[in-house]
Amino acid sequence: MAQEQEWTIVFYTTAEGSEPVRAFLESLDQKTQTRFEWSVEQLRVRNTHAAEPLVKHIEDKVWELRRASSGNIYRVMYFFFTGRQIVLLHGFQKKTQKTPRSEIEIAEKRMADFIKRAGGEN
Repeated sequence: MAQEQEWTIVFYTTAEGSEPVRAFLESLDQKTQTRFEWSVEQLRVRNTHAAEPLVKHIEDKVWELRRASSGNIYRVMYFFFTGRQIVLLHGFQKKTQKTPRSEIEIAEKRMADFIKRAGGEN
C-alpha cells in the first residue's frame, strides 16, 4: 500500500514577495514563536482532523489556528488547498471576544489572491 502524502505548510506570499504571516510570527517574542512552531506542526500532522482548542472553523473555507501566550491571544488564519497544502493567510493578536470582520476579510482577500495566482482550486 502506498504511503499517504504528507501535508505541507505554505506561507501566503504577496505579489511583491512578502510573507505577512511569517513577518507576524517573527514579530512575536521567542516564547510565543516557539509555541506557534509547535501549533503549526500539530496542524500539519493533524490537518483536516485538527479540532478545538487547536483550531476553529471561521466561515466558508477559512479556519484559524489558535494560540495563547503570556496573557495574549493570537490567531493565524488558513485554508486547505489542492495538493495537501495548508496555506497560512493572516496572523493577528486578538483583542475582542469575537473575531473582527476586518481580520476575516484580510484572510479571504489573500485566499482569493492565492487561488487566482496558483491557478488551482481548493
